Amino acid sequence: MNYNLIIQSKSISTQSLKQLAKLSGASEIQAITQQAFRLPGADLNAQPEVESLSLASGLDYAFVPNTRKISDFGLVVMDMDSTLITIECIDEIADMIGIKSQVAEITEAAMRGEIDFSESLTRRVALLEGLDESALQRVYDERLQLSPGAEKMLATLQTHGIKTLLVSGGFTFFTERLKNRLGLDAAMANTLEIANGKLTGRVLGAILDAEGKATQLRHLRDVLGLAAHQVVAMGDGANDLKMMAAAGVSIAYHAKPVVRAQASYALNFTGLDGIIPLLGS
Repeated sequence: MNYNLIIQSKSISTQSLKQLAKLSGASEIQAITQQAFRLPGADLNAQPEVESLSLASGLDYAFVPNTRKISDFGLVVMDMDSTLITIECIDEIADMIGIKSQVAEITEAAMRGEIDFSESLTRRVALLEGLDESALQRVYDERLQLSPGAEKMLATLQTHGIKTLLVSGGFTFFTERLKNRLGLDAAMANTLEIANGKLTGRVLGAILDAEGKATQLRHLRDVLGLAAHQVVAMGDGANDLKMMAAAGVSIAYHAKPVVRAQASYALNFTGLDGIIPLLGS
C-alpha cells in the first residue's frame, strides 16, 4: 500500500518539511492549506523517525493511504468535553459552588483511566447537589467554547453528506443545545436529575459510559447501513477508547497518553479541522 504523509501545525517551516520528505522517502511536498501539507510516496517503515522529528518540531503527522477518499466515510462520532468544546462542563458547573479543583481531580483521573467512569461521574454529580439549575445555562453562555476548527470541520463533513454523532459522558443540557446550534445529526449524553429547580446530585437512568458510547456508535452505524471502516471516532479520554475501537479510523484529539497510544492518529497541535486531511482527498 502507498501512503501520503500528512504534516499539520499552526506553523510549519520549509526546513522541517524537507527533512520529513527525506526521512520518509516522499516524492514531493504538496500544500493542502497553509497549515497542512501532503508528502506523497512516504514509506510507512519510516514512522518512528517521522514521529520523533514531528513531535520535537510541534507537528502533527499521519500516514494516510493514498487511495483514501473523504467519500469513503459516512459517519463521524465525536466526544464533547475537551474535544468538540474546550471545557469539561462538569468542572465548570462545580466552579459555580467553589469546588472545581475537587471535581476536576476526579475528572482527570477518569480520563487517564485510573477510575471507572460511572463511579467517577456518580461521585462528581453527587457533589453538585443543591446547585440551582440556572448554573447550567451560565456555563453554556459564559464558558462553553467550540474547539478551534470545529465549525470548519463540521461544514466540510456536512458538505460531503457525512453524518455526525455527538456522544458524551457529559450532560444532555449541553449536547442538545450543541446539536441544534451546529446541525448535528444525533446527540447522546447523561441527564441530570433536577427537582424544584435544583440539581439533586443524581443522574437519571443508566449512565452513558464507555460501553454506552460504543453501543451508540454501532447503533447509528447500523441504522445508516455503514461498515466499520466507514466510521471515524474521535475523543480525548479513556472513556472514549471503546467507541474509538469500534471505528475504522480513530483520532485522539489533544488527548491523554493512553488514548494517543491506541488511536489511528493523534492531533496534538492542530484544531479539529486537522481531521479533514486525514480523510483523504
